[in-house]
Amino acid sequence: MRIKQRSKIAGAAAIGLLSICLAWLGHRGYAADAQSPEAQGPNAAGAPAQATPDSDAADTRQAIAAADKQWAGTVKLFLSQNCFKCHGNGHHKGGVALDKFTTLASIQMDHRTWGTVADMLTTKTMPPDDEPQPTAEQVSAVVGWIGQAMELCDCSGPRDPGRIAIHRLNRHEYNNTIRDLVGVDFKPADDFPTDDTGYGFDNIADVLSMSPLLAEKYLSAAEQVMDKAVASDGANKPTVKKYQCATLDSTGNNTGGDLMANGEVYGTHNFPVAGDYEFRLKASQDRFGKENAQMVLKLDGTELKTFDVPNPRRAPRVYKFRAVGIKAGKHKFAAAYTNNKVDRDNLDPKKRGDRNLYVDTIEIEGPFNAAPAPASQTQKRIFFAAPGPKLSEPAAARLILTRFATRAFRRPASVDEVEALMRVYRAALADGEPYVGSVKLSLEAVLISPQFLYRIEADPSLSGLSTEQVRNAPAHPITDYELATRLSYFLWSSMPDEELMRLAGEQQLHNTKVLEQQVKRMLADPKSDAFVTNFVGEWLETRALDDFKPNAKVFPDFDDDLRQAMKKEVSLFFQSILKDDGSVLELLDAKYTFLNERLAKLYGIDGIKGDEFRRVQLSECGEAGKRRGGIMEMAGVLAVTAMPTRTSPVRRGKYVLEQILGTPPPPPPPNVPSLDKPGQVEAGTVRQRFERHRADPVCASCHMRMDPIGFAMENYNALGAWRERDNGLPIDTAGNLPDGTALAGPGDVKKALLDRKKLFVKCMAEKMLTYALGRGVEYYDTCTVRDIAGNVKQHDYRISAMIDAIVQSDAFLKRRPFAEPKVTREKPRAVAEKT
Repeated sequence: MRIKQRSKIAGAAAIGLLSICLAWLGHRGYAADAQSPEAQGPNAAGAPAQATPDSDAADTRQAIAAADKQWAGTVKLFLSQNCFKCHGNGHHKGGVALDKFTTLASIQMDHRTWGTVADMLTTKTMPPDDEPQPTAEQVSAVVGWIGQAMELCDCSGPRDPGRIAIHRLNRHEYNNTIRDLVGVDFKPADDFPTDDTGYGFDNIADVLSMSPLLAEKYLSAAEQVMDKAVASDGANKPTVKKYQCATLDSTGNNTGGDLMANGEVYGTHNFPVAGDYEFRLKASQDRFGKENAQMVLKLDGTELKTFDVPNPRRAPRVYKFRAVGIKAGKHKFAAAYTNNKVDRDNLDPKKRGDRNLYVDTIEIEGPFNAAPAPASQTQKRIFFAAPGPKLSEPAAARLILTRFATRAFRRPASVDEVEALMRVYRAALADGEPYVGSVKLSLEAVLISPQFLYRIEADPSLSGLSTEQVRNAPAHPITDYELATRLSYFLWSSMPDEELMRLAGEQQLHNTKVLEQQVKRMLADPKSDAFVTNFVGEWLETRALDDFKPNAKVFPDFDDDLRQAMKKEVSLFFQSILKDDGSVLELLDAKYTFLNERLAKLYGIDGIKGDEFRRVQLSECGEAGKRRGGIMEMAGVLAVTAMPTRTSPVRRGKYVLEQILGTPPPPPPPNVPSLDKPGQVEAGTVRQRFERHRADPVCASCHMRMDPIGFAMENYNALGAWRERDNGLPIDTAGNLPDGTALAGPGDVKKALLDRKKLFVKCMAEKMLTYALGRGVEYYDTCTVRDIAGNVKQHDYRISAMIDAIVQSDAFLKRRPFAEPKVTREKPRAVAEKT
């Protein structure tokens, strides 16, 4: 089938399937902003679906009532007296208007703003110095109330599972799904546009949009994938390879194809399959004497054909020969010149001359009459049903397409969907495509279907209900097939396997014990490496090492081997905790790590030889071993939080607050000057330069939280190697956190983090829940996150307890029906707690 016809049929199939899908999605209401809080019904803020025993429920309700009362009294009065001049009464300096918050619930919906308010009051940044100042007691009372308000949540009722928009497969998920669905070792998505990120991850449904370029890439990828998987009747079609003789080798006193003496121009060609091949040689001559130049075509030294070349150099001609039965593999071809004649010294000038042969190009086309390519194991798995005496071609095609579409759509393909694919099959047959090619084209249509490219979850029909009834519709369990898909993309970044599909078909996956068994099985499968690579790589930002380019003059020993070693240490370390069901607190401080010789050399650890990684007990590594343990002392993390030429205490401090403790500082003010001035070498240590940089009190309020952490890590340079001096001067690592905690080095940072393990576990739970769901953690997830963190603590901080709690949560097992949003507003971020 011609390419244009093939694309036309495939494109028509894609448009047809896409229009059906969009119409269905529109009917279901998927086009709206699913994360808008007003779209989540009146019970969203505290109405999550599964009742959890809570002995303190009554006390919590009393505390909420007390907080409401305090808000209406002292807190609101404090704000009106000290804040509304700039952030209320029609003023919203810095984009902040505090008088729009009228209830405790509205405040809990915007943790970021109120966390910043608490920071500004604590650091005395606000109110400004030229305004009347509240007393320390007033500030303490309001800051304490904000902290309490952020934590207060009545978790005695059902959990709100939220809802996830339709979820396009990201690049990693697409590659893995193609691998498991089709069985080819091919990563077409590596050529796709980079996926956008949201909440720190690239699997967030809201940001995985579809562009015209990506749609074209999907069409191309579908063809490439099926070409690799299925050898259709048109396989082994002839192709042409053209060799410029000027670039080939030659024998004798010759250069390329300019044969001035007897000899040959030759090269090597890979003949893909056995068959007939045509050789085309473009040649000419310088005539001398009675004979024309003789050109001999050779293959592996055997003469195939001798050509008489009469045409002059100004008029080259093509000479053809078809060789029969050439075996597959690499063979040497050559064009030989055999009758050279030259006479430059004859007394008669008319008898002087030089006969030469010029071979410009050699083309090889084939194969012709090749045997049909044998079906691969992949093709045999896909074409499991073969036409025969008891099975017609259309019946076999229907069986093949039904099974393939069911696996690709991750749920049973409907009769209408299979019939749409059969129409593609029949159209291809009518256009002259043979049976295998027609089925293959229908398989391509599956790979460009929205049902394959998107993870789609259906809501029950809400037709006939009023708007208010829709808003109050209860959450419902997702289907077993949808649960199998959530589970497999969480732990494998790929489609469900046969066992998950079988259990989904038997409606067993919502059984708690079955779900626990499947999680354990899936984590033991090598495909769970994708969870480590994708979740850890984005949470801990070690993916950024791919773009890490330290200054070559400052760090001449850095190379790609070290870059890969940095990434692998973090991955192997997390993988070990996962495999051994270790404590998540080992991420903060551990007695072991994984090293090869290259990384051990950077760490100053002796006795590690070779490129192979091995588990190393740090207690056996002397003084250098005491300086390592946990992710914050790994080169991969230290490097991604540094600059190309130096360390960055701000980046390292912000990293700890944001990625480890979940207490991010507010964004920096605009037009902050850079620490590094182009063309200038600043004197002093990095710390001394930062002290000058953050003299502005507006900057100091945030730096008070970040810098002590970063300065305490200053003994590690930008690559993570230990050092005692910076710019020739002793390093000062001492500092204090706002709450008075003293930090004098990396060990104190680890101790401070372990003292705040509640924050760390909560942060990790939020990050993993975000990754598992493919949506941001919102204010209505507060109780769910608390449940997960509590389960981890009850089970000695085992990582399996976190994964199990996520998978067993209502947020993972259920979804809330769609409700039309009334207002669009900025999505709230995670709780901003004080360090």
